[in-house]
Amino acid sequence: MTQTAPPQKVRPPVPTRHVVLALVFDVVLVLAFVLIGRGNHAEAFSVPGILTTWWPFLLGLAVGWLATRAWRYPFVPVLPGIPIWLFTVAVGMLFRLLSGQGVAVSFVIVAIIVLGVFLLGWRLIAGAILRRRARGRVLATRQAGSGGAAGSAGAAGQARPDSR
Repeated sequence: MTQTAPPQKVRPPVPTRHVVLALVFDVVLVLAFVLIGRGNHAEAFSVPGILTTWWPFLLGLAVGWLATRAWRYPFVPVLPGIPIWLFTVAVGMLFRLLSGQGVAVSFVIVAIIVLGVFLLGWRLIAGAILRRRARGRVLATRQAGSGGAAGSAGAAGQARPDSR
C-alpha cells in the first residue's frame, strides 16, 4: 500500500504588474527618504549628490528583494517586507561606511524608523486593500451562486460565516 502526499496548496503566480508596482514603490520610497534627508540637511539636490546618497540604499533594497525572493509575495509586510526593510538599512549603512559617507548613530536610528514606516507601511495598506477586494469577490461569487435570493443570507440577514 502506497501513501500519497496530501495535495499542496498551489498559489497562482503573482501578476508581473504587481511585482513591478511593488518594486517601483520600494525604489521611489527609498528615493523619498534620500530627498527628505538631503532637504533636512540643506544639501544640494544635484543628480550626483542624490545618486551618491541613494545608491547604498538601492543596493540594500536589491539584496533584500533577492534574499527574500520578494517577487513571489511582494505585498506581504512580514515576509518579504521586514527583511527587505532590514537589508535596505543594514546594507545601505555598510556601503555608506565603506564609501566614506557618514553613518552617525542618529542617522541610523532615523533610517530604521523612516524606512520601516515607508517600506512596511505601503505593504500594510496594499494588503488591506487586496484583502478587502478579495472579500468582495468572494461575497459576490457566493451571492451569484445562490441566485441572489434574499433568504440565502440567513435568518438575521447576516452573511453566512466562512467555512475556513
